[in-house]
Amino acid sequence: MNAADLGLPVAVPSTSLFTDRYELTMLQAALRAGTADRRSVFEVFTRRLPEGRRYGVVAGTGRVLDAVENFRFDADVLGFLADRGIVDEPTLAWLADFRFRGDIWGYPEGEVYFPGSPVMRVEGSFAEAVLLETVILSILNHDSAVAAAASRMSAAAGGRPLIEMGARRTHELAAVAAARAAYVGGFASTSDLAAGFRYNIPTVGTSAHAFTLLHDSERDAFTAQVDSLGGGTTLLVDTFDVTEAVKTAVEIAGPELGAVRIDSGDLLLLAYRVRQQLDALGAFQTKIVVTSDLDEYAIASLAAAPVDAYGVGTQLVTGSGHPTCSMVYKLVARADSGGPDAELRPVAKKSMGGKTSIGGRKWAARRLDADGVAEAEVVGTGPVPAELADRQLLVELVRDGKAVAREPLDAARDRHKAARAGLPMSAGQLSRGEPVLPTEYV
Repeated sequence: MNAADLGLPVAVPSTSLFTDRYELTMLQAALRAGTADRRSVFEVFTRRLPEGRRYGVVAGTGRVLDAVENFRFDADVLGFLADRGIVDEPTLAWLADFRFRGDIWGYPEGEVYFPGSPVMRVEGSFAEAVLLETVILSILNHDSAVAAAASRMSAAAGGRPLIEMGARRTHELAAVAAARAAYVGGFASTSDLAAGFRYNIPTVGTSAHAFTLLHDSERDAFTAQVDSLGGGTTLLVDTFDVTEAVKTAVEIAGPELGAVRIDSGDLLLLAYRVRQQLDALGAFQTKIVVTSDLDEYAIASLAAAPVDAYGVGTQLVTGSGHPTCSMVYKLVARADSGGPDAELRPVAKKSMGGKTSIGGRKWAARRLDADGVAEAEVVGTGPVPAELADRQLLVELVRDGKAVAREPLDAARDRHKAARAGLPMSAGQLSRGEPVLPTEYV
C-alpha cells in the first residue's frame, strides 16, 4: 500500500534541476537588465537527421508535459541554489514563484519529422521559456532517438511482434523512458516492470540461462518452469544443445508449448531447424522467439526465417548507433518590450559551420501527392497556403501553462503507424539515403 492508497499527499519530484546552470545565469542577467519579460518564441528542431535515416519520430511529448508541470523550485532546490551561490537573492525570489504560464505547440507524439521541422514551439516570457530548454531537449533527444530505432526495427520485422528488453543496457531511469519510446515506435511489449507500471505497457518474461543452470538437469529446469507458469510459457533452449532441449521441452509441456527462445548461435539456421523439429513433434503452434544483440539489419536478415517474435536490447536503447537526434532549442522571435501586446520580430543565429537558424514563428504542413502519399514537409513563417490549411502538423499542447493534449500512449503508437504508412515506400529502406521527404521553406 502506498501513500496515495492511504489518502496521504504524494510528493511529485521537481524537474527544475534537470537543467544546465547557464539557464539560471541567463535568467539572472535578464532580470537585472529588464529584458526577462520580453515575449519570446523558442523552437525545437534538428538541422539534419542521423546519417542514413530516412525520417525521425517524435517521442517523449507526454513526458515533456509532465516535466513542465513539475518544473518548480521548492525549498530544498532554492536552498541548494542559495548555498552554492548559483543565483542572487532577487533571482531566488523570482524562482520561488515560478510556474510556466506560457503556451507550447508541437508535432503530436508518434508523428514523423524531417530536418527543419519545428517539432516543438515554446512561447512565453524569455525568463520562463529559457528555463525549459535543457529538460525539453534531454527528453526529446533521447526518446525520439529510441523511437526512430524502434520504428526501423518494426518496419524490418514486417508485422512480427518485438519485445523491448534493454533495461540492463542503460541507466535505470533511461530504461523506463526507452521502453515507452519503443512502444510508440512499434514495439509490442517490454521486459521492464517499471515501464509496465508507469505507462501500462504489456510486460513479458520467463527465464534466463541461470534458471536452467540452477537445476540438476535441463529437464528439471523445464519441468519447474512449466509447473509454475503452465504449458504456454516460453522455454529457453540454447543453454546446452538446442536439438535436445527442444525435444525435452515438448516432452514436458506437450505440443501446446507456447514458445521456445533462441539466444545465441546462427539464428537463421537454428530457426529453420527448430521449426522443422517442432513440426515433426506435433508442436505446430509453438512459436519461436529470437534474441541476441539484434538490430534492424539482423531483423531484416531474418525476414524469411520461421521466426515469430524478436527480443531487442542494446541496439534499441542506444538508438541503434544514434543515441541522440541532435535537436536544438533556439530563440526564433522576441518582442522589443515586455508588454503582452508587443509585436514579435524574427531573430536568428548567424554563424559558420552549418549552425545558421531561420528566424520567425513557424508553421509546418505535409503536402501530399495525387495518390495521397506525402511528398514534402513544408515549413513557413507567413500565411499558410489554403491548400495546406488542413495539413498542418503542430497541435496545441499547453495553454496558459496547463496541459491540454494528454492522451493514452496507444494513441501515439497508432499515430506513428499511420504516419509511417503515409510516407513513400522508400522510407522503409535500411540502405543509406537522404530524408524520404524534402523540407521546403516558404
